[in-house]
Amino acid sequence: MALSKIDAVNFLTGTIPQGNVANASLNAVTALPAAITTGKVLQVQTTTKTDTTSTTSSSFVDITGMSVAITPSATSSKILILYDVGLSNTETERSDQIRLLRDSTTIVASANLFRLTSTNSWIYNASLNYLDSPSSTSSLTYKLQWLNEAGSGTSYLNRRGNSATGTTTSTITALEIAG
Repeated sequence: MALSKIDAVNFLTGTIPQGNVANASLNAVTALPAAITTGKVLQVQTTTKTDTTSTTSSSFVDITGMSVAITPSATSSKILILYDVGLSNTETERSDQIRLLRDSTTIVASANLFRLTSTNSWIYNASLNYLDSPSSTSSLTYKLQWLNEAGSGTSYLNRRGNSATGTTTSTITALEIAG
């Protein structure tokens, strides 16, 4: 049986030994990044909330701790916003709403995006992904607001409506995408 020798040093680092690739091929490879710069993730900012908060407001109010700041590097950049929040309510058959804002401007308005229709012993997840085109290189803050639609009972983030046990985690993430 023939034995093969593996160059473990170069194998582990991913280095191609000199002389195995023609210089003309390497020059072609270095030209690719300029052609594929759009769609590249340039930066990621995220906020994770592990504690609980609540509201009884029937008007939109900020969800404490659910915001993320990002400064785009170019006006052509897009910002991909992802959020996932865990909600519950002390009441059953409820409609709670969430909306997404860039600074003070609503960019995704909810219309009963989140409906609690079963039991106050469950935590329901509300998630969204939204691609924003802010045309800015200034610092931007994306935040979530919520309301307790009926104005009765208490809406909770990261916990069950009928118990402080059984908690979860909520996140909001902003990714700058090269445009």
